Amino acid sequence: MRLPASALQLGTTQQALLRQLLWHPEGLGVEQLCEKLRVSHNAVRQHLTALGSANLIERAPPRPTGGRPGAIFAITEAGREMFPRNYGHIASGLIEKMYATLGREQVMAMLRALGTQLANDQPEPVDQDDTELASKQLAARLTALGYEAAAIKHEGEPQIEAHNCVFHSLAARHPEVCHFDLAFLSASSGREVRHAECMVRGGRVCRFALGARTDGKPK
Repeated sequence: MRLPASALQLGTTQQALLRQLLWHPEGLGVEQLCEKLRVSHNAVRQHLTALGSANLIERAPPRPTGGRPGAIFAITEAGREMFPRNYGHIASGLIEKMYATLGREQVMAMLRALGTQLANDQPEPVDQDDTELASKQLAARLTALGYEAAAIKHEGEPQIEAHNCVFHSLAARHPEVCHFDLAFLSASSGREVRHAECMVRGGRVCRFALGARTDGKPK
């Protein structure tokens, strides 16, 4: 059974091994890794086994050597995600530049358009008649985007709770980015969506309630 990459606590040598594979996307063999890391064959193989079980590395096509080809290992996309990517800082800079050149209303319109487009790109429609089922489907979609969401009942009403706001630090400075979430959920479900609770505004979670159908039909 493969462990999720986030569950693996990488040691110093495993981090160094992953970094070598990041720097060599064509892959490296065991002998090369031994030389670069200055550890034994046995240690390299143990680390490769652990990283492979976590889906952070994979076997790459062997390179012709004139003899028996040796095993080559390459980093996976999950492995690349283990390295920091400063999306928040870059996104904040982009948003602030957009504010300066376009203005607040245009920025909000672009965020709504982005959320709508992402919803329209989804392969399967969300149920538009059953609010409870729609909440479960939307929670799954938010979780796939990194929100760690779940469908809940709040005061008897089906709602969606998100425990990880992917825009948290950005939204603290620019609350308008929440228009992306609302547009994504509304376009996905064909319903009005209300932001019932927000972590940026002091809430415990980000909680969304589904309202009336946007096409005017009853729930």
